[in-house]
Amino acid sequence: MDIWALVMFAALMLLLMLGYPVALTLGAVAMLFGGIFLGLDFFDLLPLRIWGIMTNFSLVSVPLFVFMGIILEKSGLAEELLETMGLLFGRLRGGLALSIVLVGTLLAAATGVVGATVVTLGVIALPTLLKHGYAPSLAAGTVAASGTLGQIIPPSLILILLGDVIGEPVGRLFMGAVIPGLLIVLLFLLYIGYHAWRHPNNAPALPRTANNYLSAKRILFTLLPPLLLIGLVLGSIFFGVATPTESAAVGAIGALLLTLSHRRLDWQNLNATLQQTLRLTSMVFLILIGATAFGLVFRGLGGDHLVHDIFAHLPGGAWGFIIFSMLLIFLLGFFLDFLEICFVVVPILVPIAVFFQIDKLWFAILIAVNLQTSFLTPPFGFSLFYLKAVAPPTLAIQMIYRGIVPFVILQLIALTLVMLFPQLALWMPNLSDRLQGL
Repeated sequence: MDIWALVMFAALMLLLMLGYPVALTLGAVAMLFGGIFLGLDFFDLLPLRIWGIMTNFSLVSVPLFVFMGIILEKSGLAEELLETMGLLFGRLRGGLALSIVLVGTLLAAATGVVGATVVTLGVIALPTLLKHGYAPSLAAGTVAASGTLGQIIPPSLILILLGDVIGEPVGRLFMGAVIPGLLIVLLFLLYIGYHAWRHPNNAPALPRTANNYLSAKRILFTLLPPLLLIGLVLGSIFFGVATPTESAAVGAIGALLLTLSHRRLDWQNLNATLQQTLRLTSMVFLILIGATAFGLVFRGLGGDHLVHDIFAHLPGGAWGFIIFSMLLIFLLGFFLDFLEICFVVVPILVPIAVFFQIDKLWFAILIAVNLQTSFLTPPFGFSLFYLKAVAPPTLAIQMIYRGIVPFVILQLIALTLVMLFPQLALWMPNLSDRLQGL
């Protein structure tokens, strides 16, 4: 029977790669194999599983954080940040690219929505970089990579979903992701600085003009609102003042007020934001329900025991399993969306990680860092599609592919460092536990 579990998994992977809808494919494959081999009565357990999903308080934060990210994207915050950071760093070689990485970091911590960030940076920053003589590959790679920082820097949607799948508190995952996220940002900045030093013509400094004047008042009033919002959302979680769901509600209200202060809060923007939030949230929960049905049948067929036996006999024990699982997720990221990997592959890997006594929080952060690369790896890297959709026609997709290669390598270096030094992910959560006397 467990062989049919592997056949079911292979059929699912094939259908997903052919482009069939994820949620419907998960449910259809589960119903087909479950109905044939286990009988329809087996699905009497499914409503209880779905009820557990729909009553999970932590998942309420998903629509709230999505709403916060989309409404901020419409607030004009990104334009102000890019303009101010560009003036602040523009006189340095590679300064415009450095400013885009920093703005991407702030937007990631304020929104957590990758698609909106990539599109916003692509529309505003990419033409500016090309106009000032930046190499097209460096410009494209910088914008695409900076836009994906919302995948790992809290409040990240994938961290919320991983918390539910793995069974770790979302607040601890947020704390664990801070240092790895900042490590990736530092690697991006160092690479751009090195590239600008070695190839000054690829990343020239801006010329001095009268329009380059930047006042301290402007810096303060541009940076203070997003930093205040980040502090309210993440600070309330880190200091135990609020749960992630409660802090998401605070963030949504703060985003509304910030949009109102920029005079962008009208019925049209609000209606578009609510519709996008509804679509994205519905997609996430439909995939989650489909994945629950798939997981139920997979375990019913004995697939979990078969996979456990396979991984348990890998050479190298726990480290062999970690390396193999990270390699598997990285390769699947070339073809599958992060949601598909999170809901289908991760639940199969987690029990094996528990068997090897691997810290689940550390394992979750490794997965999150790894999944970030899936946004940049061709042929189905979503950030590449987002960027190509808004890029000037002169920027070929091959140039975008060439530009992201160094940034994918940098993310793999960060993943390796977090693997070798687990305290990069565990130090902040452990510190929080000690301060709370846990």
